[in-house]
Amino acid sequence: QVLYSEEDVGKPKTLVAIEKLKIQNSESNLKGYETFLTTQNALQIVSEYDIVVDASDNFPTRYLVNDVCVILKKPFVYGALYGFEGQVSVFNFTNGPTYRCLFPTMPKSDEVPNCNENGVLGIIPGIIGNLQALETVKVITGIGKNLSGELLLFNGLTNAIQKIRFTAKPVNLNITQLQSSYDFECELPIQQIESEAFLQLLEKENLELIDVRTEKEYNRDHLEIAKNIPLSEIGNGQNISNFGKVYFICQSGVRSRKAIDKLQNARPNATLINVSGGMNLIRKHAVKH
Repeated sequence: QVLYSEEDVGKPKTLVAIEKLKIQNSESNLKGYETFLTTQNALQIVSEYDIVVDASDNFPTRYLVNDVCVILKKPFVYGALYGFEGQVSVFNFTNGPTYRCLFPTMPKSDEVPNCNENGVLGIIPGIIGNLQALETVKVITGIGKNLSGELLLFNGLTNAIQKIRFTAKPVNLNITQLQSSYDFECELPIQQIESEAFLQLLEKENLELIDVRTEKEYNRDHLEIAKNIPLSEIGNGQNISNFGKVYFICQSGVRSRKAIDKLQNARPNATLINVSGGMNLIRKHAVKH
């Protein structure tokens, strides 16, 4: 949030970040990756670097980053945000605790707050990001004491800082391969379709597509066939006219999974399909069609 301006809306974040950071320090060697971190590319990408500073905003990516860092023996500088609060720690540093030692299992999709509706104050990412930068300098230089084995909690409303200590669990230090999937677990299996395959299908068939993002997000950009029913209003599907085969989409694929999770029990005979990667990947592939 601190790095970007209104003029950057719609532009790839990595390219904008590199452009602005080059102005601050032209001698920095900056390399961008216009892709999502996945089980197919994570090991290769991370292997080129000495430290991983995680600024992701979702649990699947954090668990993937953790496991990659354990396998490759890379320190992992963690930062997370919610509302006016933030967390910072250093994982996997010289056989210290990992992310899984603090958070052993991923929450279910319906247990995760929706950042597009709850959000964070732009100042908080700046504070947490600076603390992560400081921890990274300490890891590189060996100066001072870094946050390995400690979780720093920052409350922006009171300016209070607390620390929680936690220890390493040997089982979490011995990960040797990635999981086949890092998606959220749901009560029932969810059908998915990749974004590129969905766009190809869209050219051939008349599909029913529900966009579960907020009205503001929907108005900013959406697929022409999509009907907007925000996740908070999805209920038991009373606003959906046809329950034969219905596709669901959001920004990244998380809220659409939540919507399907809610509807599966209410509409057990319907075919509900999640568009994997959501609008983030639709934009990427739509250029080809």
